[in-house]
Amino acid sequence: MTRLRADLMLLIAALVWGLGFVAQSTAMDSIGPLTFIGLRFLIAAAAIWPLMHFVENRNSTLAPMSRSDLRLSVLIGLVFFAAAAFQQWGLVTTTVTNAGFLTGIYVVIVPFIVWALYRKAPPLVVWPAALMSVAGTFLLSGGGLDSIGKGDLLVIGGALFWALHVTLISLVAVRSRRPLRLATIQFAVCGACGLVLGIVLENPDISALTAAMPEILYAALIAGALGFTLQTVGQRDTPAADAAIILSAEGVFAALFGTWLLSERLDVAGATGAGLILAAILLVELAPVLRKKRASPAGT
Repeated sequence: MTRLRADLMLLIAALVWGLGFVAQSTAMDSIGPLTFIGLRFLIAAAAIWPLMHFVENRNSTLAPMSRSDLRLSVLIGLVFFAAAAFQQWGLVTTTVTNAGFLTGIYVVIVPFIVWALYRKAPPLVVWPAALMSVAGTFLLSGGGLDSIGKGDLLVIGGALFWALHVTLISLVAVRSRRPLRLATIQFAVCGACGLVLGIVLENPDISALTAAMPEILYAALIAGALGFTLQTVGQRDTPAADAAIILSAEGVFAALFGTWLLSERLDVAGATGAGLILAAILLVELAPVLRKKRASPAGT
């Protein structure tokens, strides 16, 4: 596959994820966050399951996933559920635009998670990026501490779990080389947790589920199963740092779709804050690429 085609796949993944924020928000008009998460990810797991078997059966050289990696995959599913739940709860009271950009903060948080788990200090560039993210959050939420709403704080909490999720998922993905099996397990665990808790705490009825079904199916099949598959295939031919930069467009697409479909608007302070968050994400992802280029001998 050409690099251009791989990059295009990643950009499409970012686009469908950005639109997914709209589906996640409007679904809350009919059903509770936990019920939505449960149905969304159980359907996504069912959709990826046959593709997983098809891909793995074609590659007979893959070693079976170890028991330790299976256990870690279940743990990743639980972290995935926590991330999705905080994000979904946040979307009940915050805007799609805010949620899209605030979720992207996880890129800046990841180096700090790695530091806490592996005692590996983050690169110097992370510190100004973290300050930019804090300043961007301050402005995006209205430019005052009293303007940072409960929904914004919940989405930021979700970003912490997304950062932990990214850190843990690399362990299994690199060792087992079975990304679709990992995706199926984490979707199934997340979906089961959401549906059980949703039935107990939210008591959904059939009419509400029917009303929210278009959003559930989009979030499950397009933003979930298709988006993840596009990311997996695209990253085979695009370096990880470059891929993360392209995928960070998710927040931009969320803002565009929020403006177009939900009539959300950013004032000057909010737009400045969104720009600072996006700049911080790009700074963290571009810095390693620039260091590598400077370290390479001339002409290579």
